[in-house]
Amino acid sequence: MAGNTTNPALEPDTDSPIGPGLEFAQFGAGCFWGVELAFQRVEGVVKTEVGYSQGHVPDPTYKLVCTGSTKHAEIVRIQFDPSLCPYANLLAVFWDRHDPTTLNRQRGDVGTQYRSGIYYYNQEQARLAQETMEAKQKELKDKTIVTEILPAKRFYRAEEYHQQYLEKGGGQGSKQSAAKGCNDPIRCYG
Repeated sequence: MAGNTTNPALEPDTDSPIGPGLEFAQFGAGCFWGVELAFQRVEGVVKTEVGYSQGHVPDPTYKLVCTGSTKHAEIVRIQFDPSLCPYANLLAVFWDRHDPTTLNRQRGDVGTQYRSGIYYYNQEQARLAQETMEAKQKELKDKTIVTEILPAKRFYRAEEYHQQYLEKGGGQGSKQSAAKGCNDPIRCYG
């Protein structure tokens, strides 16, 4: 069989941040709308995008990911300035934003695309992810964390209507603030 047999969906994310000194982070913590808004509000986060990663199908669509057949997770990819926002700050938001003990679900959202995951870009991110997971596990005592910690794979940006969905008003037209430092409750709705 001739030709390239490499699956681009399984390759590392090789995109570059929009500016010098910025870094990427990827997190899966259930439906990406509310997770994205939580990260938008963090000082030092320069850009957020929602999309799909960790699956085996190149260029997946939301409809296809929702079937569960692609193995993608709904993720938020963050560009941040580590001099203003250490990676540990992002990990704190991640652990506080969702229940890392529920396998393939967050509240009413059920499916492998809603799994808990930290997808790292370098060994320092991997180390910090593991350390914070161990600390969170001690805090939770009798519940077992199911969060996966894996290298960041290729990021596929979700359809445009998903980007900054809650900030734009979501399905109900009720805009929510993405202002840095805002701590208004996040209301997730379709």
